[in-house]
Amino acid sequence: MKRTAWAERQERSNAALLRAMTWISLRFGRQPSRVVLHAIAAYFVLFSPVARAASRDYLRRVLGRPARWRDVYRHVFTFAATIHDRIYLMNGRFDLFDIRLHGETRVDEALAGGRGAVLMGAHLGSFEVVRAIGRTRPDLRVVVTMFEENARKINATLAAVNPAAKPEVIPLGQVDSMLKVRERLDANCMVGMLADRTLLDDAAASMRRLPLLGAPAAFPLGPLYMAAMLRRPVLFMTGLYRDGNRYDVHFETLADFSDVRRDTRAAAVDAALARYVALLDRYCRAAPYNWFNYFDFWQTGNAAARRDDARACTGLSTPRDSDA
Repeated sequence: MKRTAWAERQERSNAALLRAMTWISLRFGRQPSRVVLHAIAAYFVLFSPVARAASRDYLRRVLGRPARWRDVYRHVFTFAATIHDRIYLMNGRFDLFDIRLHGETRVDEALAGGRGAVLMGAHLGSFEVVRAIGRTRPDLRVVVTMFEENARKINATLAAVNPAAKPEVIPLGQVDSMLKVRERLDANCMVGMLADRTLLDDAAASMRRLPLLGAPAAFPLGPLYMAAMLRRPVLFMTGLYRDGNRYDVHFETLADFSDVRRDTRAAAVDAALARYVALLDRYCRAAPYNWFNYFDFWQTGNAAARRDDARACTGLSTPRDSDA
């Protein structure tokens, strides 16, 4: 089975660099340290042609016009800014941000039954700012899921930023992965996952091609099938960066599989996936520079081009590092 382009991506994160950036950021403050982000964004716009091409392709779709250099620069800078802000969020500096919640009552409604809920997002905006909300509400516990290799690298990255702020991570792809997810849901936790990528580029991987920004793209069915098999409510979530220190965190009801029968499960999952992609489309258009899939998401190129896409990266870390 062949791994997808994003899964083959070369890592450029460096723990020593992250520790240095963390020290600079915490010592000199958010605004002065953001100067470094401009240099990083400019470097990757100039010297990472594949990432630049992927950005241009996406921006052309979402903006409805050819992307200019300043559009690509803003796209890359937005990603770098959200990664930089992780340093402060993981160190409890919530006072630095204007975080506005939209649809938070849906979270309370989903958890009212005491059986937890699945939070389903994408590489759109910052998931760290969503997790930060869980740290400010003692009754709200957020657990994340990701593939085991990613989990190891994310834990190493986060340890470089703040060893005391390691999140609870459930590795996927293991024999007991679903059991662990069920246990956390039964404890009325929220289990978060990013559902816009799949690990395998193979017919065996269950996928659907649905229109996003006017063209079909492939989306995995696995995350929704897991939620359906566990019969849990599912919320769409995204934490959109709005420049400066502002984030808009949105929660939308995606599906409630509590009473779905086995014979109607496939149809329910298809309907939920269609709504998921429609919400992605809506929020991409609402905050176009928050899309952090820097590879050929629509698979418009040939196989060689897609392998080249796998080596694209931006900012302080690769898009793969934003899985947390």
